[in-house]
Amino acid sequence: MKIAIDAMGGDFAPQAIVKGAVLAAKQFSDAQILLIGKQDEIQPLLNKHGVVPNLQIIHAEEVIEMGEHPTKALQQKQKSSIAVGFYLLQNRKIDAFCGAGNTGAMMVGALFSIKAIEGIFRPPIISHVPQLNGKTALILDVGANTDCKPEVLAQFAILGKIYAENVLQIANPRIALMNVGEEEGKGNLQVKEAYNLIKENKQLNFTGNIEGRDIFFDKADVIVCDGFVGNVILKMAESIYDIAQKQQINDNFLNQLNYEAIGGSPILGLNGNVIIGHGISSAVAIQNMIGIAKKMAESQVHLKIKNAFLT
Repeated sequence: MKIAIDAMGGDFAPQAIVKGAVLAAKQFSDAQILLIGKQDEIQPLLNKHGVVPNLQIIHAEEVIEMGEHPTKALQQKQKSSIAVGFYLLQNRKIDAFCGAGNTGAMMVGALFSIKAIEGIFRPPIISHVPQLNGKTALILDVGANTDCKPEVLAQFAILGKIYAENVLQIANPRIALMNVGEEEGKGNLQVKEAYNLIKENKQLNFTGNIEGRDIFFDKADVIVCDGFVGNVILKMAESIYDIAQKQQINDNFLNQLNYEAIGGSPILGLNGNVIIGHGISSAVAIQNMIGIAKKMAESQVHLKIKNAFLT
């Protein structure tokens, strides 16, 4: 198995990326990890960690910076670390590609290289959600699609189900729709129609609506919402961890709300495994992001999704 990461992407690249990749390489000895980026910058950092046999550098001479326009940057910098990563993924030279750099470039690169699976309206970004009882749920979308038609939300439920079953190993996952009330009939027109569409799909274990206060209390395994709502929830959860740190509160559950613990956010519905990391990703976050990539590759979740939409 080969997992590649953009070594030049992120506020603390390449130092944090290299250190995180080293940690992951030692943790996952059965995986080959490829660092894509400028070799003259990566190699000296890698040398400090001694010999790591399952780490390899793939040279890419250009870098897409955080503030660059995604589409223009990919067109003009075809030798960038992001472009090279997607080239390798498109040609099945790697099993997953991770990046903590320009999020827009990662999204555009994915959609124009490996492309969305046929039948997928809009690939969503998902995030893992720790539960107070120790379980893990997921929420989608958390930012890729801020405006969603009801049909798109209903499709998110299907994608979330497949991910929960194959990556999180949850049998018959409970699907819930994020809303302003639990009762059927609550919400705006978009959510009301999505409720009906998800309810009609007998292959889904739909449990109805949940509210924001329920998100950490094991009320659902898959929480469906548009990217606007999902991103607000995600950033609010991160702020709870920040507040706990400022108040010098050390709590096992609250610590899981730290972006480092999750590591990265997979994009579902693509012809390949792509994980986007936080721009401020630390070495620990990179290590955990590679861990998610490995689980996705091992489960072949993208193929499971493709097969589900072929039938």
